[in-house]
Amino acid sequence: MPNTKKSAPGSSDAESTFDGFTPEERQAMKDHAKELKASARRSPRTAKADAEQDVLAKIAEMPEADRVLAEQIHRIVGTAAPDLAPKLWYGMPAYARNGKVVCFFQSAQKFKTRYATLGFSDLATLDEGAMWPTAYALTELTPEAEARIAGLIAKAAG
Repeated sequence: MPNTKKSAPGSSDAESTFDGFTPEERQAMKDHAKELKASARRSPRTAKADAEQDVLAKIAEMPEADRVLAEQIHRIVGTAAPDLAPKLWYGMPAYARNGKVVCFFQSAQKFKTRYATLGFSDLATLDEGAMWPTAYALTELTPEAEARIAGLIAKAAG
């Protein structure tokens, strides 16, 4: 259980530090709150186009290596599952069915990890027996990886 005691001002007691959310996690929560507000203000007529522009803008902000992967994932999702709608989810590009996220792209920069991730929610129908992966590490997208991802996206959207 995390230690939730706060240090007294000027104290250097290592045992009194707060083990709460990281700055990246706090930022993700703030991003999600902004996304919910923006979604509520959108006109139903332009909501899908506006959401896609938000996703493309977020992708454009990424460092080059992540941006290239995210652009490829965006293209693959649009081809393999055109019925999934792009949207931002906790500051990450995501793809939803009926407003519910099915899959998402997490850049390596997002939580300062060594690789980007393609993740799937519990709505993705990727079930394989008693155990199956719900996230995949991405370092580059070879033709074989693109084909595998397209199959996973199509299955998840099905």
